[in-house]
Amino acid sequence: MPRVGLNQQIVVREAARLVDEVGREQLTLAALAGRLGVALPSLYKHVRGADALTQKLSAYATAELADELTAAAVGRAGADALRAVAAAYRAYARRHPGRYPSTQQVPEPTDPDHVAAGERAVGAVYAVLHGYGITGDAAVDAARTLRSALHGFVSLEAAGGFGLPRDLDRSYDEMIASLDTALRNWRRA
Repeated sequence: MPRVGLNQQIVVREAARLVDEVGREQLTLAALAGRLGVALPSLYKHVRGADALTQKLSAYATAELADELTAAAVGRAGADALRAVAAAYRAYARRHPGRYPSTQQVPEPTDPDHVAAGERAVGAVYAVLHGYGITGDAAVDAARTLRSALHGFVSLEAAGGFGLPRDLDRSYDEMIASLDTALRNWRRA
């Protein structure tokens, strides 16, 4: 008998909490079922399996990140928007170390919510780039550059990959300042 009130949204939200506590590699349907207080077969009423859960978790996390990036970008332009979006990106990765890697998954084309979340996340980045006058194909290149820098930093930070005795916040700020310089000088053609 399924737990009363259990639905896919609750299952995915609890998976997101669990993955932040134990890590993405440790997320299993059995662990999630135990956390929800249901038998493992009961989860299959809400997600089709581990791959489906991973995809739904990615959609959920991407939507969260998109909301935070969008909120950070609103009413800002240029370097101010870049700093705000970069700060929101890093804060999300720090607050949600298990679900953050799920935001890097390409949206599943058959899941309209996942596609919409991905578009909103990219839209927030494009809004920042628009403030620099970067549009079209140049915006694709600039977005990839920005994403690579932010993801690289937060991933290395999460893995403990920075061992030199220098304040990480200062290094992050310097990276963002360098990105600002690069974006102000981005080739538009």
